[in-house]
Amino acid sequence: MGEKIAEGGFDLSDRQRYRRKLQECLTGLERLLADKRFDRPRNLVGLEIELNLAGADGMPRMMNAEVLERIASRDFQTELGMFNLEVNIAPHRLGGRVFDQLAEELRTGLAYAHRKAQEVDAGIVMIGILPTLSQDDLVSGNLSDVDRYRLLNDEIVTARGEDFTLDIEGVERLSCTASSIVPEAACTSVQLHLQVTPERFADVWNAAQAVAAVQIAVGANAPFLFGRELWRESRPPLFTQATDTRPPELQAQGVRPRTWFGERWISSAYELFEENVRYFPALLPICDDEEPLRVIDEGGVPSLQELALHNGTVYRWNRPVYGVVDGVPHLRVENRVLPAGPTIDDVLANAAFYYGLVRALAEEPRPVWKRLSFEDAAANFDAACRYGIDAELRWPRPGRGGGVTTVPAVKLVRDELLPLAAAGLDAWGVERSDRKRYLGIVEERCKRRVNGASWQVETFHRALEAGLGREAALAATTRQYCRLMRQGNPVHTWPVGFPGHPEAHLEG
Repeated sequence: MGEKIAEGGFDLSDRQRYRRKLQECLTGLERLLADKRFDRPRNLVGLEIELNLAGADGMPRMMNAEVLERIASRDFQTELGMFNLEVNIAPHRLGGRVFDQLAEELRTGLAYAHRKAQEVDAGIVMIGILPTLSQDDLVSGNLSDVDRYRLLNDEIVTARGEDFTLDIEGVERLSCTASSIVPEAACTSVQLHLQVTPERFADVWNAAQAVAAVQIAVGANAPFLFGRELWRESRPPLFTQATDTRPPELQAQGVRPRTWFGERWISSAYELFEENVRYFPALLPICDDEEPLRVIDEGGVPSLQELALHNGTVYRWNRPVYGVVDGVPHLRVENRVLPAGPTIDDVLANAAFYYGLVRALAEEPRPVWKRLSFEDAAANFDAACRYGIDAELRWPRPGRGGGVTTVPAVKLVRDELLPLAAAGLDAWGVERSDRKRYLGIVEERCKRRVNGASWQVETFHRALEAGLGREAALAATTRQYCRLMRQGNPVHTWPVGFPGHPEAHLEG
């Protein structure tokens, strides 16, 4: 695989062989599921956070290789853009004081990484999209110096056959083109993993899809791109357009984008893997020597490498993951909905809300996906991305009367979903103090109608009112964001604007 990536380029035989291997992998997955070969319930969760590098001036720094060399930890890895890093937290059992444990690990790891970044005049920033990024920053020359990223870029560009169009109409409109996929690197996310048994997978995935909109409503943190105020969570439209292999003609024919919400509720994990293979051509048709069906015949467990690689190039907001640990296969739901930040406490509040809510909804006797159309769930996701904390969502009415109503997201969360999330965390065995602390942060955001996006927008407009130009206002907002992020108090407590010393904060 490494040699093929290094040499680059694929011929017809590579693609034909890869298609055959994908079908063999699907058959292998089907057999493993039928034979009940998967890991027992272990209640394991994992966490990945994509990060930005920015200097004390709030501007991006294109130096992830230098920073990673200084960090020298396997927990930190490259991401697509030279201004990106990713931190990976080892799996934890969901229960007890898990969120406080995760908080302590993240504080230690990110503080160390920030100190190392400062040695080269950079710093770690957790935010959905860095407000100071410009079009000139998101060019192919700033792609991380890693062969697989360059090859992925080349294959997506070739598949599209023309420049990418970025056209997002929100509070303001952004319309421009890009010649590479690097604008995708602006999107920095939190990925929440939950290992589940095959029997529970569909219920958990359906529940995760149903709550994606409320995750965004309470957690939005990406209102700016290239100096424009767009959606409250601009990552999804940007990610969709920056990886879109479809020229306008294929879009008009209804060909599905590689970044998508999906189009239906499911009844098994297999359906998602099969759908990915059926709908999406291979971008990286790299085959290994494993014969998955022979491995199963001989009593072994195949890695299904081709299926895993293909799955990684279809950007579902809730992605199915197949993995093998210590010779035992498992399935995970990877939730990719949330932006990074603003603080560690905010990230873990979002995580607690998600894990509690999917547990409760997956076990309801009248599941929400039996009462809410998938079209409504998709429309909810779109509305939440556009309007954030002020979104109104479609949701089944409580009780047995049936029907669906439109309700403000903050009311839905406070009245119905936070109690469900609390019950779900209790079912996981999470300590009461952890549950109260982190769900309390979500509740306070709803009470005050504040999240990362609303704070950024309000502070930016205060800077404009103080007489700064747009670029200076965005830089001042970013510097203030970084200062408050490092203090660590949840975003709903942050003072808006630049209180106390406006000149110092605006100009410093």
